[in-house]
Amino acid sequence: MNHPIPYGRQHIADEDIAAVADVLRGPFLTQGPHIGAFETAFASYIGSQYAVAIANGTAALHLCCMALGVTTETRVITTPITFSASANCVRYCGGEIYFADIDPKTALLDINAVRAVLEQHPKGYFSGIIPVDFAGYPVDMAAFRDLADDYGLWLLEDACHAPGGSFMDQHGVIHRCGDGSLADLAIFSFHPVKHIAAGEGGMITTNDEALYKHLLRLRTHGITNKPAEWTEPYVGEPERGGWYMELQELGYNYRLTDMQAALGTSQLQRVDAMFARRQEIAKRYDEAFSNTNVSIIIPPISVSHAYHLYVIQADDRKGLYDFLRTKNIIAQVHYIPVHLMPYYRQFGWKPGDFPNAERYYARCLSLPMFPTLTTDEQDYVIASVKEFVGA
Repeated sequence: MNHPIPYGRQHIADEDIAAVADVLRGPFLTQGPHIGAFETAFASYIGSQYAVAIANGTAALHLCCMALGVTTETRVITTPITFSASANCVRYCGGEIYFADIDPKTALLDINAVRAVLEQHPKGYFSGIIPVDFAGYPVDMAAFRDLADDYGLWLLEDACHAPGGSFMDQHGVIHRCGDGSLADLAIFSFHPVKHIAAGEGGMITTNDEALYKHLLRLRTHGITNKPAEWTEPYVGEPERGGWYMELQELGYNYRLTDMQAALGTSQLQRVDAMFARRQEIAKRYDEAFSNTNVSIIIPPISVSHAYHLYVIQADDRKGLYDFLRTKNIIAQVHYIPVHLMPYYRQFGWKPGDFPNAERYYARCLSLPMFPTLTTDEQDYVIASVKEFVGA
């Protein structure tokens, strides 16, 4: 190929550009009507009662931890195979992160490993779990909900990779990722390589009205101007005019702009078609690599994988990565285990702590996966991988 093929790429259509241009010509660039419209449309798509638009996925995780009451006394379990923000959000609030190993069959947080960590400590030692729908493979949140309830824990679902994904629980009920039926809160990202590209941006979904209202306040400095939420007036304040507001707690400016919201809403109109295209691409990869020297993860029929990433595992990952670069194929690695990062090593985590995660990392490689990937481009990627591995 004469042009590079990245692992991910946004698709901006003419209607997306028109939607943003309309905002630029209008009276609101931020804190305008496009925010609520995007939240309503996204909640409808996901199936949750509430949605709160946030500046980005990391900010969404941070606010969730604040709303859930994470403090310096809080301990939370998550997976080492994720972007570091899934763990960092707890640290932002002063909490302590514990890791548990992954299930090698799915690359997801292993519920049995989590249970083992919980059993090593008295009840009440931990406060929550942050499972991650890694690569778009939905976590069995029903099983995690049962486990969390047994130990009195909250669940924060990092669904950044999985809008539109779903799984069927043991009772035959289908749950969409982030729909609020199981996790207390869930978060999504609108980074350009994600399913919905808004430049940057994120969303928090929930079915809990109290958490929803708290999040609305936290994303805007902790300020409210709603009479129903007013406490006592300022000392010496004789009256409350239209200017009156209250800083009720320490929050942040984590707002999304109307331009981003308009872009996200426009992208949402095509999300089903883009989701279907990702699954078509994954199916072609599955068929191509089914009898080769690379390993692939194929979910059961009860799982609808969102395929933010298509990950293969190869014995000579570094060699394959470098070879694909010579072919103008820009593959990527997702992820270096978080517990091996220098920041987390200072807390005592070390190589060998989570062998499944570390073996996965040593072999994983994300191939190009985005809706506008052409058949010719995908064939070229497949042929190049097979050339290297000798399939």
